[in-house]
Amino acid sequence: MDTRGLLLDTATRIFSDHCDKALLDAAETGEFPERLFGLIRENGFHGLAMTASEVPLIESFLVLKVAGRFALPLPLAEILLGNRWLDRDDRLIAIGIGDATGARNVPWGRLADSVVAVRESGEVALLGDFTVTEGTNLAGEPRDRVVADSVESLELSDDAFSEMALSRVMLMAGALERVLELSLQYVGEREQFGRPISRFQAIQHHMAVMAAEVAAAVRAADAAAQAIEGDRFFLEVAAAKSRVGESVSVVAELAHQVHGAMGFTHEHQLHHFTRRLWAWRDEFGTELYWQTALGSHVAGLGADALWEFIATRG
Repeated sequence: MDTRGLLLDTATRIFSDHCDKALLDAAETGEFPERLFGLIRENGFHGLAMTASEVPLIESFLVLKVAGRFALPLPLAEILLGNRWLDRDDRLIAIGIGDATGARNVPWGRLADSVVAVRESGEVALLGDFTVTEGTNLAGEPRDRVVADSVESLELSDDAFSEMALSRVMLMAGALERVLELSLQYVGEREQFGRPISRFQAIQHHMAVMAAEVAAAVRAADAAAQAIEGDRFFLEVAAAKSRVGESVSVVAELAHQVHGAMGFTHEHQLHHFTRRLWAWRDEFGTELYWQTALGSHVAGLGADALWEFIATRG
């Protein structure tokens, strides 16, 4: 097995062994999954994106896709990128959207050793002497408000905002794959009028649409990850965040339709994925934000350059 395969296989085994519904339910009550966090650190995943690890950055984002498949109740993207940007091994680094007084939508800011604020403009700052107001997103994940007394600007070679957007793209791609799996399993097992509902034409149509949307989303996500160190990175993220967000709207709706009433219950695990998908699609730029950015770039090239831009990926 190659290095990438070993890395992703290890992540899959750790997440699958521990990310059960009980853990996800507990995390939504504000309980930090300390044991799982310890295993991630013991296996070195927390420092995977650091320059000193000498692991290509794309590997970190592929691990995030695995995390999305299991709705990992930890801010793994923030831990990976925070350690990379600060070049240190803090126990828990949180990253949020920067504003005039600090940062908002900060995952587990209440427990963080360090908080980094990332603005849409690309400015990045380390917050000091901060206070935290606890909050959650639609999925019940901690998303806190951090107000800082001091701010230290950081000079990074990375496109921080785009990297955070890509983290959400990869998480969503993994979660979409899992939602499709859950739906395929359910329609194959659920019977109506003496036969599996997968035999009904309407259900087959829904599943075909879902499969096409997931395939498109995963391809867009992978293309953005592969462009991580290239000149086209920003544009690939713009395309991926837009395309994956559109898929979320379609897939989540159809998944709940094919699951019927069962899919809307708290006892079923489907909501742990669909609610995260709805929450993540708006974090670090909505579809409108990234579509506007991509459209502005294409418009700036002029009509004569449009085909070359599309055909050559230049």
